Amino acid sequence: MRPWQLILIGWAGMALVMIFFSFVQRRTKNAGIVDFVWAAGVGALAAFYAATGSGAPERRVLLAVLAGAWSLRLAVYLLLNRIWGKPEDGRYRMLRHNWGDRAPTFFFAFFQVQALWAVMFSIPFLPVVYRMGTLGLADYLAVVVWLIAVGGESLADWQLARFRADPAGRGRTCRAGLWRYSRHPNYFFEWIHWFTYVCLGFGSPYGWITLMGPVVMLLFLYKVTGIPYTEKRALESRGEDYRRYQQTTSPFIPWFPKREDP
Repeated sequence: MRPWQLILIGWAGMALVMIFFSFVQRRTKNAGIVDFVWAAGVGALAAFYAATGSGAPERRVLLAVLAGAWSLRLAVYLLLNRIWGKPEDGRYRMLRHNWGDRAPTFFFAFFQVQALWAVMFSIPFLPVVYRMGTLGLADYLAVVVWLIAVGGESLADWQLARFRADPAGRGRTCRAGLWRYSRHPNYFFEWIHWFTYVCLGFGSPYGWITLMGPVVMLLFLYKVTGIPYTEKRALESRGEDYRRYQQTTSPFIPWFPKREDP
């Protein structure tokens, strides 16, 4: 199949899945399920493209394994830590409050936008599944990038969860491990992860398309759903402690912290 056909089929599939889960959130009153579906959906699209593309089989299998494992880890983490048995995330509570009686209709549309975003983030996989040639240095580098990125994100998530589980940390900001060097190490390594597909697509005639992954993810993290909202909520809940953290700690790229002013 041609790339545009894969995109249309993937979009149709994601749209149907999001329709189903929009009704699930309507019953549960927890729209956070959309984050789980998005993460799982991007991995499913990678597997679909890998199965139907016409490039080197070894590279298609590698894409399915790497994107699938990333997707599974993120989806399970979101499900267990933010959705299952948890109250609705503050972002969605705010939307539900602001939308009022129109919330069911607006959330339906919101879930469809998320379906479109999932397809958009899957586009960097296409040059990979159509790339010919045996595995080479760029492919092995992709594995190294993936291990660093997913390992770093997993470590950051674990360090934050351990800090939050300690009653002594209530009302305070996590400065343990990677969080000492970046205010958002999980976001940083999530961004690094998308360079995996830049490496896998290197040498493809349309390999430049893979740059969409890190570019769009950086835009989302800085301007849409990532850092601005997270820091706003942190300031509301932790106040001065988080302001001091902002003054001393790199916002994104891990770096040595500054000394606090006396």
